[in-house]
Amino acid sequence: MKKETETLTFFDFPIEHFADRSTRWLLEDRENVRGLLEIVAEHLTTHLDFSKLVHINRSFIPDNLREQESDIVYKVPFRSESKTDELLIYILIEHQSTVDTTMGFRVLFYMTQIWDFQRREWESDNVPRNQWRFRPIIPIVLYTGEQKWQAPLSLSALMDLPDALSEFVPKFGTLFLTVKDTDAIDLTKTDHPFGWLLTVLQKEHASKEEIRTALVEAVTHIDTLDEEETQQWKRAIFYLYLLILHRRPTEEHEELRTLVHQQIQETSRKEEGEKMAQTMAEYLIEQGEKQGEKRGERRGTTRAKREDILKLLRLRFDSVPESVASRITSIRSLSRLDTLFDRVATAKTLDDIDWEN
Repeated sequence: MKKETETLTFFDFPIEHFADRSTRWLLEDRENVRGLLEIVAEHLTTHLDFSKLVHINRSFIPDNLREQESDIVYKVPFRSESKTDELLIYILIEHQSTVDTTMGFRVLFYMTQIWDFQRREWESDNVPRNQWRFRPIIPIVLYTGEQKWQAPLSLSALMDLPDALSEFVPKFGTLFLTVKDTDAIDLTKTDHPFGWLLTVLQKEHASKEEIRTALVEAVTHIDTLDEEETQQWKRAIFYLYLLILHRRPTEEHEELRTLVHQQIQETSRKEEGEKMAQTMAEYLIEQGEKQGEKRGERRGTTRAKREDILKLLRLRFDSVPESVASRITSIRSLSRLDTLFDRVATAKTLDDIDWEN
């Protein structure tokens, strides 16, 4: 279960932006990219060869925005009579709590960044300009935040635009999915596992009864995946375990994991689910031990620093009043102890030492 352990490490328990990182992790699977397209643009899926989907390992988001969004870029063959043989799918995962009214501008900015990346590659490879063909881009904004999104995704919405000038403003389509506000029927209309997982994400902060219902429905459908789709099944079930771990109260964890396990029908899959849960439990124990070791190390360092200060006081001033010793042993801040050590080293008398700051 090395892969599952690596996944847990990626999610860096405890995690702050589960919806963002978990959705990105799901979309590293080409089948889930298909599932997303089936939700937002089902008519396009017949033209895309998902078996040849290629991940472009590059982000186009500036460093100062990485805390509120992440992106994924894929190259995929396009089945058509036209000359276009490949296109790009650009998925922008937006997870900030507030709606960004400038999203239309940002999407266009990222698209031009992608095309500029192509241009620089052609220049680097000495491709003749008459052979340059920019790939079409399908931009998808996937919003996982809680606030209702009502801001339009067009540039013209950001301008006080007279009709006579509208032709000079760039126009482009953007596929948009707001996870929390989309009806579950629309998420699951093609019965794809990705849509069912999103129905559980919708309930991440709901009552226990609501998330129990969502888990039962999702696992019941996901468990119908064929044997050749085992890897997709494993990723989906592991995602649900992760969601329970990172989004539900600790007292619910065992009950909800058991609920997931009960919906799995085949014996071999039940065993696989048990292994996943065991891997997660072992990881949490290990993390707890590491955190305990770190706390122990900090306590040991603090204790040693107190003893150093007391030794220095005795060396410089012979005896240390009980009130001073008690004050030192009550200090827990290592930085404050460091400052106090320096003051003791330079003071001429005990009265010269500032004990308060």
